[in-house]
Amino acid sequence: MGYEATLSRVETYFDRTATDVWARLTSDAPVSRIRATVRAGRAAMRVRLLARLPADLTGARVLDAGCGAGPLSAELAARGAEVVGVDISPALIRIAEARLDPALAGRVHFRSGDMLDPALGHFDHVVAMDSLIYYAEPELRRALEALGARTAGGVLFTVAPRTPLLMAMWRLGKAFPHADRSPVMVPHAPARLAALMAGAGRVADLGREARGFYISHAMEFRA
Repeated sequence: MGYEATLSRVETYFDRTATDVWARLTSDAPVSRIRATVRAGRAAMRVRLLARLPADLTGARVLDAGCGAGPLSAELAARGAEVVGVDISPALIRIAEARLDPALAGRVHFRSGDMLDPALGHFDHVVAMDSLIYYAEPELRRALEALGARTAGGVLFTVAPRTPLLMAMWRLGKAFPHADRSPVMVPHAPARLAALMAGAGRVADLGREARGFYISHAMEFRA
């Protein structure tokens, strides 16, 4: 499945099927034990990615690619960055706008659309947390090259690692039709990704977060 087809499926899922689920997951509302592990894992991954960036981002322009409900955009803005938060789901963008601290409103600009849109401009840093996890190698390389070409610094991103559990879930998911058009995560081996991007730039391994049902691996690409 190509980039555009996968993007359409992601939009359908988050904008029509899972909006309420993600709104609750990214809030302080009570959730199930399983979803609590996902919430904790995502919080830990935000900390890991932010640790790669300067503590003071004053004057920096940062793209939060696949910003969802906006928690990372808010943290980047709190460090002084001018943030563009883009997500394919208009519903999640509306939630992000409603939740943003008014004190940060002047530094965060939320938009609905494709994170690869050249019209978004150039950036000092890009963070794509759990927004590239649905793409196979050709589409992932295309996305990283497109983002890297417009980024002075690094493109921080995450992938679903090729663990036995995730590979079993991936194979099981591919065996059934997706009545709800939910996207399927595509597992990647970090070392293989580094080799894949060798001709385009450098890839650094930033480590993994594994909290119950949340397993994600952080990496950085520099064109």
